[in-house]
Amino acid sequence: MLADRTFVRHSGDLRLRLETLVRLRWLAILGQSAAVLIVALALDFTTPLTETAAIILGATVLNVALTLWPGLFGAFNARMSALVLAFDILQLSALLYLTGGLQNPFSVLFLAPVMISATVLPPRHTILLGLLVVIMASLLAVFHRPLPWIRGEVLAFPWLYIAGIWSAILLGAGFIGSYAWRVAEEARQMADALAATELVLAREQHLSAVDGLAAAAAHQLGTPLATIAVVAKEMDRMVKPWDPLKEDVVLLRQEATRCREILGKIASLGGEQDGPLGEMTIEQLIEELAAPQRDFGILISASAEGAAPSPRCPRNAGILYGLGNLIENAVDFAEKRVEITAHWSDRDVAITVADDGPGFPSDVLQRLGQPYLTTRRSRMREGEDRYHAGGGLGLGLFIAKTLLERSGGRITFGNRPGADGAEITIRWPREVFARRSLETG
Repeated sequence: MLADRTFVRHSGDLRLRLETLVRLRWLAILGQSAAVLIVALALDFTTPLTETAAIILGATVLNVALTLWPGLFGAFNARMSALVLAFDILQLSALLYLTGGLQNPFSVLFLAPVMISATVLPPRHTILLGLLVVIMASLLAVFHRPLPWIRGEVLAFPWLYIAGIWSAILLGAGFIGSYAWRVAEEARQMADALAATELVLAREQHLSAVDGLAAAAAHQLGTPLATIAVVAKEMDRMVKPWDPLKEDVVLLRQEATRCREILGKIASLGGEQDGPLGEMTIEQLIEELAAPQRDFGILISASAEGAAPSPRCPRNAGILYGLGNLIENAVDFAEKRVEITAHWSDRDVAITVADDGPGFPSDVLQRLGQPYLTTRRSRMREGEDRYHAGGGLGLGLFIAKTLLERSGGRITFGNRPGADGAEITIRWPREVFARRSLETG
């Protein structure tokens, strides 16, 4: 699927697809040809047709070569993409030199290669292309042929106007390049974060599938193991106490019993995946998620409030991972206590995770849940210093938020009113919590 995208990540680098550049150049060639013909034939302006046609033909030859022999110039990586864009800048400069330099209104097309590079190529290539644009624009401001105009007349522009065009091209290249790079980088980060979310969910689902397969295998092995146990029991009854085989038979029975116990534990792994055992109450849900976090010196209280009967939900990998991540974050930041509260009504179900830590900084509160946004200071486990400076990518909270929203929930971040600490609430419609979560899991 990555091959179908305009840009791809490859060994930590970005590159522009050859097919995309070829198509863009065909559009440029058609546009240049149309502009020259209209100016020369329709408007009957003085135009160097032979020279401009030769320059356009050069771009056409290169495009044909890239189309028919894509490997002619070596591997088409980011560096090669930048070289092709540099050729476009030089080809446009040659055309502008013949047709008025910066006086030509088409000089604004200098911005196109820089914008394309900023969108899909590493910043170092965009900076070099921007410098090339600055050099060529500066030369064209001084050295150029007259602008095509009515025969017998010469159209002259004041130097102040030329300086304004030069400044606009330079500032435009810098601003548009920076803007395009920032937007494209955020899109890439979001795509990477979503891919990480899919990988996490696939892993959780794979683990659930492995549990089910293990339980099925345990069930199938149960019958032959029971036969072995019966045969071993009969052998134990037949062998005399003084027989040298007595000890081996006793050991065989013990090991058969041990195998049955192991298979019983394995069978219990998948027992909750199907049928009524595949569901859990909301009390069981929050207790199962809180249990692994109780060994780190933070008091975790779990409570449930609502009219009987309490809501039930299918075991859902997305909900389990998402809520588990939020609880782990709360434990990381808490001073002494984390409170997990489930409350429900006939219409909805909500789970709140609150801690007594420093809370969310006000400057990032509105952006929480976005990828690559983090102020984490993670708690060190097992007797190490309480906190250490962390440089996480902020993907954990984004993944948790994405998975919980996919299950039909709505997540709200905030700080506890009237107290220190953060508070996160996830709310589902009751019928969605009970049914739709099964579909999205």
